[in-house]
Amino acid sequence: MKKLPLLPHVCQKIGFILFGPFLLLGILYLALDFTIPWLSFHHHTTNLLADMNENLTDELAATGIIISLMLIAFSKEKTEDEAIQFFRLASLQWAVILNYIVLIVCIFVFYGGAFLSVMVYNMFTILLFFVIRFRFILFQHNKAAV
Repeated sequence: MKKLPLLPHVCQKIGFILFGPFLLLGILYLALDFTIPWLSFHHHTTNLLADMNENLTDELAATGIIISLMLIAFSKEKTEDEAIQFFRLASLQWAVILNYIVLIVCIFVFYGGAFLSVMVYNMFTILLFFVIRFRFILFQHNKAAV
C-alpha cells in the first residue's frame, strides 16, 4: 500500500496545544461577544454602504480551529503502519458520511439565520468527527494490543 503524505508527528502535538485556546476564543466570541481589541479595523467604503468597524476575532478563532484540527488529523502517528493508514481512511469515510447525514437533518430542521449558523459549524464537523473517530479506533486498537 502506498504511504500517504502526512505531516511529521510533532505537528500533532502542536495541533493539540493550539486547539484548546482557539476553541476557547471561539466560544468566548459566540457566548460573550468577546473581541480582541488589536484585531479591530475601520473599513471605509466609497459606495452606498456606510463605514464599518470590523473585528477579526471570529476569523482568527475559526482559522485557528481549522488549522489545529488539520495538524491533528493529518500528522503521522509514532508508529505509522498499514493498519493505522486503514484506520485513518475508514475514519475519514465515516466522518464524511456522518457529516452529511447531520447536514441533511439540519436542512429540514433549521431555517434562515439558524441555518447559516449550522453551516458555520459545519466547517469544523468533518475534521472534528474524523479526529474523534480516529482517536477512538486507535485507543481501541492499542487497548486490544496490550
